[in-house]
Amino acid sequence: APVVADSARDARLRDAALRLEAGFLKGMLESAGLGKPPAGLSGGAGEDQFASFLLEAQALRLAKAGGIGLAESLFEALKARDAS
Repeated sequence: APVVADSARDARLRDAALRLEAGFLKGMLESAGLGKPPAGLSGGAGEDQFASFLLEAQALRLAKAGGIGLAESLFEALKARDAS
């Protein structure tokens, strides 16, 4: 039973770490100007909201694919903190 509990805890910690990295990557993508329409084109009032969803999905996908390695570092730090 303890191994199952450790696996479940590790899965939750890894998910939290991935989401933190994805949030960071989303901010970086936004700062780089991704998701902004070309000048002169306007998709209406909802475009910014949907662009945000797209950037969020892209950032999560990047993080799950290995991202910049931040999630793994965060996971190890969270796991070490959780063990103490």
